[in-house]
Amino acid sequence: MKTKKAKTGALFLFSGGLDSILAVKLLQEQGTKVTGLTFVSYFFNSDLAKKAAKNLNIKLKIINFSDEHLAMVKNPQYGYGKAINPCIDCHILMLKKAKGMMKREKFDFVATGEVLGERPMSQNKQALELITKQSRLKGYLLRPLSAQLLKPTILEKNGLVDRNKLLDISGRSRKRQIALAKKWGIKEYPTPAGGCLLTDLQFAQRLKELFKQWPDCQGNDVQLLRLGRHFWIKDNKIIVGRNQVENKEIKNLAQKGDLLIKPKDFPGPTILIRSRPKLSKESLIKAKELMIRYSKK
Repeated sequence: MKTKKAKTGALFLFSGGLDSILAVKLLQEQGTKVTGLTFVSYFFNSDLAKKAAKNLNIKLKIINFSDEHLAMVKNPQYGYGKAINPCIDCHILMLKKAKGMMKREKFDFVATGEVLGERPMSQNKQALELITKQSRLKGYLLRPLSAQLLKPTILEKNGLVDRNKLLDISGRSRKRQIALAKKWGIKEYPTPAGGCLLTDLQFAQRLKELFKQWPDCQGNDVQLLRLGRHFWIKDNKIIVGRNQVENKEIKNLAQKGDLLIKPKDFPGPTILIRSRPKLSKESLIKAKELMIRYSKK
């Protein structure tokens, strides 16, 4: 009696963007069972991935590596992109974790939605080869959308994946991806490069200043960067809420040792002063000025 051959299993580094959606579909078209893997940090969440995974009917594993990721962002081995985005180091970190999961849970390979030449820093041929080498996934890392332009993997050589059914997409144009989405009836997908705060130039400036002033900053310090107006008075930082929602979030992020100032009997901002090593008189005077400036009365 013949035993039924087990279905090939792929662990897919899944963002929920159009490229990753299409790459999953390519694998599903040839019978591969795909499980998504997405990461959560102080700079990106899993919202898009959850929605897209549900539409594709794939299981999604979520890993929160916020503190480990922040430590890497402070000192990346391969540098930053245009903002403060260490894309090469980030991909290596994610793929190392994916490799560990692949071995533990016995997936056949790891796949991504990367497209050759789409991102100048992290998706040129040299960078893709470096990422593969440093993540120690040589032969077991498949990029379905550009596979025909890259060296064949062990999976393709062994017939686990049909190379002829993979693609040769390259460059920054999304015409072929949009055409594929139309072919497969995929109508909802996010715009590219919108999910990571590290690529936002304004946020990058705030984060660079934070690293300069407080090299030992923690996750809570980073979370405050998303909110309000920011003012440095030497080594004291003042955050001024811009609306009721931000005022509430700033209050929720306040820690022991922070000074929280709220307006009494008049509409105005919540102000948080975070001091290292100690609260200065100058920052109190500045906070008073800011309260007056940004209050409605």
